[in-house]
Amino acid sequence: MKSILITGANGGIGQACARAFLADHPENQVFLGCRNGRAGAETVVQAFPGQARVLALDVTSAVSWDDAVAEIMRETGRVDVLINNAGTHQDGLLATMATEHWDEVIATCLTGTFLGCRAVVKMMMRQRFGRIINVASLSALLAPAGQTNYAAAKAGVVALTQSLAKETARAGITVNAICPGYIRTDALGSDPAALTEWAQRVPARRLGTPEEVAGLAMYLAGELAGYVTGSVIKMDGGIL
Repeated sequence: MKSILITGANGGIGQACARAFLADHPENQVFLGCRNGRAGAETVVQAFPGQARVLALDVTSAVSWDDAVAEIMRETGRVDVLINNAGTHQDGLLATMATEHWDEVIATCLTGTFLGCRAVVKMMMRQRFGRIINVASLSALLAPAGQTNYAAAKAGVVALTQSLAKETARAGITVNAICPGYIRTDALGSDPAALTEWAQRVPARRLGTPEEVAGLAMYLAGELAGYVTGSVIKMDGGIL
């Protein structure tokens, strides 16, 4: 049995990861961390009654993280897998970017990842086992114009991942980052012409799917990935 905590669980990637860990694994318990709204996460709970539940979790709050992890510990006694997937965009040129838009993206994408890792790492060390998977972005590796805040935050997630992996490897904990490119989620919108335009930018000539990201997360969380740590894996259809 694995106890799994996924943040940003209302989004397409978060839901796909939850379903992947639950399908054909009735022993697993998945906790879906949500800050705003629960509609998407609740569909997972309905599909897997008794295996999944929604947790109130504001990833920018250390207190909220501590409360969520304490609740999981009371229920399962452990956290085996943490998927830091929560994120937000406030795109714009730096010259006109509002300070609050910078702060919001850094707080959610980078500080939220730091707080999540800190909330579970000591407990994972006591277990001598843990899998931390940080969802970064292709923007961390190939920073576009208009995303100074998001690219900086996700690049910070990559560096955090590599540093923490070195700190925890002896304890049986792996820490890896996934850098998705254009994945077909609500973040890309639903306009067919726009989606076609996005796909034409990809050498594979298609968008990725949340299920493909979830498949990689499943591998990184598994026993056969025990020697994979500090890795930054891009999923972009060949862009970079």
